[in-house]
Amino acid sequence: MKLLETIKNKVIAIVLALWAWMKFRAVEWKLRERLITLWEKAKAFYARMGQKWRSTKIYAKLMAMEPLPRRMTIMLCGVFLLLGLIFAFNQFKTFMIKHFISGMGLPPATVSTMVVATSEWQPKLTSVGNVRAFRGVELSTEIGGLVLTVPIKSGQDVKEGELLIKLNDASDVAQLKSLKAMADLAKVINERDRQQLAIQAISKNVFDTSAADANSKQAQVESQTALVAKKNLKAPFSGRVGIVSINPGQYVNPGDKLLTLQTLDPIFVDFNLPQNNAEQIQVGQKVVVTTDAFKDVSFTGKITAVSPKVDTNTRNIQVEAQIANPDKKILPGMFANVNIQVGEQAKLLTLPQTAVTYNPYGSTVFVAKPTGKKDKQGKPALEAQQVFVTTGATRGDQVAILKGVEEGATVVTSGQLKLKNGTPLIINNTVQPANSPDPKPQE
Repeated sequence: MKLLETIKNKVIAIVLALWAWMKFRAVEWKLRERLITLWEKAKAFYARMGQKWRSTKIYAKLMAMEPLPRRMTIMLCGVFLLLGLIFAFNQFKTFMIKHFISGMGLPPATVSTMVVATSEWQPKLTSVGNVRAFRGVELSTEIGGLVLTVPIKSGQDVKEGELLIKLNDASDVAQLKSLKAMADLAKVINERDRQQLAIQAISKNVFDTSAADANSKQAQVESQTALVAKKNLKAPFSGRVGIVSINPGQYVNPGDKLLTLQTLDPIFVDFNLPQNNAEQIQVGQKVVVTTDAFKDVSFTGKITAVSPKVDTNTRNIQVEAQIANPDKKILPGMFANVNIQVGEQAKLLTLPQTAVTYNPYGSTVFVAKPTGKKDKQGKPALEAQQVFVTTGATRGDQVAILKGVEEGATVVTSGQLKLKNGTPLIINNTVQPANSPDPKPQE
């Protein structure tokens, strides 16, 4: 309330001061005499116009009319005159607004720019893929049994043929010994029958029976030996064991996944490329692989195989690359970025991708052209000019410009959405869009 009272008092004081100033100036400027003179001139003009009006035929006809029709006629004329004045005022206002706007021209737009320059460009194909072990398997046993020993630890590197899990095979080994004894006996009997047959002590039929029995017993020994071997799970190839969750005394069923074994060096990367790149990929080409897990490390390798068919659903070709992994950093299942260098380096004009406006009718950029005039700071005034360009490959934040602009031209890199041909430009390059050929994610 105090604030409102203070404002009210100040407004009253200002009005009183303004009134006193006007009274003082009125005496100094002789406003009273001038207003009286202007009023006399207006009265004289009105009297002359009234005299002329009363001497016209229209006035005579109007006065000859009855009082009521005369009033209606005067009222209608006044209404039409008022409407005409309103219409004329609106037309005049519209005309003046258009004239004012046309005289102003386009408002200037603040943009950032850069000078087009050439840079070294290595043509390459990029893709994303999955890491796959050189050899990898989920190990299981063909037969069930009770786990006797687990001589390995989680994450251990093992050699081919090394024992991983041993099942209880005591009864099977005993049976094997029994079969071996029977096989040895059958072999001795067969050898004895051979000697007796030589002196015609037995018939050929008896010898053949003992020979078949010896072979049968030997086959039983081999079968039991294979059964005992199945109770010993061994590494089918060299590699690294996964997490071992099997413990002695645990019973396992046939086909149960017991542990994983992966060969990590070398390692494969599987990826896909569009069918229109089929001519550019060959076995033996160099590839560079990066992963999100090791952002600052690149792994090199080469293409080892290209699929002989194109996927009919995606129209892509599957490619396999082999990567050296001596430190065993890359693990199967990782996501990988793959770069394949094709051809030799070339010099191309490059721009930030934000500088290019992509439209159905073509790609365009805005070029800053000098107008030949000076701005308020005395610098050459610039205006926007839209030109069509032909774009090429992209890398990171950059795009190659094949045709449309020349080296050294000044191109608008941001703020072009508010531009059209002839728009005056205010250059502000304090903030520039990203223009890195190999951008890194921001943490």
